[in-house]
Amino acid sequence: MNTFLRRIVWVIMLIPAAYLAIVWKQVPPSVPTHFDINGNVNSYSSKNSFLMLMIGLTVVNMIVYLVIANIYRIDPKKYAAQNKDRIQRIGFYVSAYLSAIWIMLIYEATHDDTSMTMKFVFVAMGLLFALLGNNMYNIQPNYFAGIRLPWTLENEDNWKKTHHLAGRLWFFGGVSFAAIVLMLNGKWIGYIGITILAILVIIPIIYSYSLYKNQTKKTQI
Repeated sequence: MNTFLRRIVWVIMLIPAAYLAIVWKQVPPSVPTHFDINGNVNSYSSKNSFLMLMIGLTVVNMIVYLVIANIYRIDPKKYAAQNKDRIQRIGFYVSAYLSAIWIMLIYEATHDDTSMTMKFVFVAMGLLFALLGNNMYNIQPNYFAGIRLPWTLENEDNWKKTHHLAGRLWFFGGVSFAAIVLMLNGKWIGYIGITILAILVIIPIIYSYSLYKNQTKKTQI
């Protein structure tokens, strides 16, 4: 990951805090902070509790980024150094996604409008999957990022084929998923979203396992 992205990620992580400071006077005494799968509010917090929550979430975002961006340092796989840039980009994407969600929470708190909660979350998640897929396509075997299964970690050919499939599937599936969610309305959006995301995860796992079983049969002949 180039120097610009490594620097801008800290700005992105602090945008929710800056936004909250700007609109602080507009935050009501009671703020929605928890939602069900359909985006309906099922828990409120006080204004001060909301402030502490946002501070905590910003700190969590920073910790998540630092962990992901530096996890390659302790990876015993021989390709650890080759994965450095890809893993750091993954950390950047995850942090940007989390910042977007925090901004959405602040927006809803100041506008008393939760109708877009789940739609925004799932659209952003679809785009995140697309970005992850674009980086996983050629990621080398490692213990911390990718489809980390016993048979992918033990066989480089299995890993490569699985991630070629997952990379394409997640990229095109993520973009398509985001577009579909934008067109959806109603209470089923949460269930449909979770179902599609589960499919994007399950298909590479099934494919990887089928490769493993076929390889096992060949070695037994």
